[in-house]
Amino acid sequence: MTFFLLLFLLTGAYLTVRSRGFFFRRFGLWNKSTFGSLLTARQTNDKHSISQWQALTGALAACLGTGNIVGVATALSLGGPGAIVWMFLSAVLGTMTICAENILGLKYRRRLPGGAWMGGPMEYLARGLGSKHLGGIYAILLATAAFGIGNMTQANAMAQAVQQSLGISPWLTGAIAAALVGLVIFGGVQRIGRVTEFVVPIMTGVFLLASLIVLFVHRAALPASIALMFSEAFAFRTAAGGAVGYSIKTALRYGVARGVFTNEAGLGTSAVIHAAADVQQPAVQGMWGIAEVVIDTLIMCTVSALVFIASGAFASGHTDVAMASAAYATVFGAAGTHFVALCIVLFAFATLTGWSYFGEQGARWLLGERSTKPYRLLYLGAIVLGSAMQLNLVWQIADVLNMLMALPNLLGVWLLSGQAMRELRKFEREFFFCKKRTKKT
Repeated sequence: MTFFLLLFLLTGAYLTVRSRGFFFRRFGLWNKSTFGSLLTARQTNDKHSISQWQALTGALAACLGTGNIVGVATALSLGGPGAIVWMFLSAVLGTMTICAENILGLKYRRRLPGGAWMGGPMEYLARGLGSKHLGGIYAILLATAAFGIGNMTQANAMAQAVQQSLGISPWLTGAIAAALVGLVIFGGVQRIGRVTEFVVPIMTGVFLLASLIVLFVHRAALPASIALMFSEAFAFRTAAGGAVGYSIKTALRYGVARGVFTNEAGLGTSAVIHAAADVQQPAVQGMWGIAEVVIDTLIMCTVSALVFIASGAFASGHTDVAMASAAYATVFGAAGTHFVALCIVLFAFATLTGWSYFGEQGARWLLGERSTKPYRLLYLGAIVLGSAMQLNLVWQIADVLNMLMALPNLLGVWLLSGQAMRELRKFEREFFFCKKRTKKT
C-alpha cells in the first residue's frame, strides 16, 4: 500500500513540476475555463456526446460517493486530524495527474462504429504507447473493479444507512436502487449525463449548505480545529515499542489514501467519461479534471472533516456513519441522522450510475457492443446482492483492483506526460495570444 501511495504522490509532484505549477500559476485560467464558463456553456448537438458540464458531473457522480462522508470519518478515526492535511496536499498534487489523464483521454479517443466515443486509459495505453496488452489489462481491471468500489460497496452503505434510519430491509433497498439505476444506465451516457447534471449540483449544494450551518454554529471551535489538524499532521511521537514517527506516518498514510480514493486521480477513471465530451481541445477537458478534484476533495472532504472535528463528534470516539450522524445531530437533532442517511443514499446512487459507465466501457473495449446489455444486467444484479451481503472481502478485493488498475495507467501517464504538457502549453499560448489580440482591437 505504501508503495502505491508514494507512486501517486510522486506522479502528481512530477506533473506539477513539469507543468511549472500550472494549478497555482494559471489559477485564473483554469477557473475561467471551467467554473467561469458555466453561464455561457452550450449543450451538445452530437447525440453521441455529452456537454463539458455533463462530463464533469458524470465524473463527480462516480467519485462523490459515500467516501466523502464515511471515508473521511474513517480517515479521522484511523489517521487522526492530521490525515486531513495530507489528504488536502495529496489532492493538490492530484489535480495535475487527473488533468494529464483527461488530456490523454481526449487526445487518443476514437469513434466506435455506432458513433459513440471510446476513450480513457485503454486507448492511450493501446494507441499512445502502442501496447494493446496494457490496454486490455486495464480494461479487464476496470470492468471488474466497477462491481466492487463502484457498485456493491456503495449499495451496501446505502442499504445500511436506510435500514438504520427507516428500518427498511436491505433487500428492498437494493431492489429499488437497482430499478432506478437501470432506468438511467439503459439510456446510455447521454441519459447518465442528463441525470447527473441535475442530481449532482443539488446533492452537493444541500450537503454543503447543511455543513456550513453546522460550522457556523460551531464557529468558535474552528480555529482550534484547524490548528489541531496541522499540529497532528507534522507531529512526531514515540509509539508503543519505541517506533519514532508513528503519528505522522499514520496521518500521511490514511490522508493520502483518502485523497486518492475520493477523487480517483491516478486511477484513470475520470478520463473514460470525459472522453465523451463534445470538445475539440484536450487541454480544456484536462482543466475540468482539475475542477473535479477541487470540488470533490479540496472542498467536500475538507468541509466534512471540519464538521466532524469542530462539532466534537470526532473527540467523542464515534466512527464511520455514527461520527457523521453525531456531528449533524449537534445542530439538527434527530433529523441529523436522517440527513446523513439521505446524503449517503444520494451519493451512493450517483456513484452507482457513474461507475456503471466506467465498467461498461471496459467491457465494450474488450468484447465490443454485444457486451453492453449483459454487463448492465450483471451490474444491476450486483447492486441487489451488495445491499444485503457482508462485504469485508469485497472491500479488500476492490482496494487491490484499484491499486492494480493504477499501475498501467500511471505508467502511461508518465511515458506520455510530454504529450499532455504540450497540449496544455499549446492551449496557454493560444489563450493569451487571443487575449492580446482582443486588447489591441
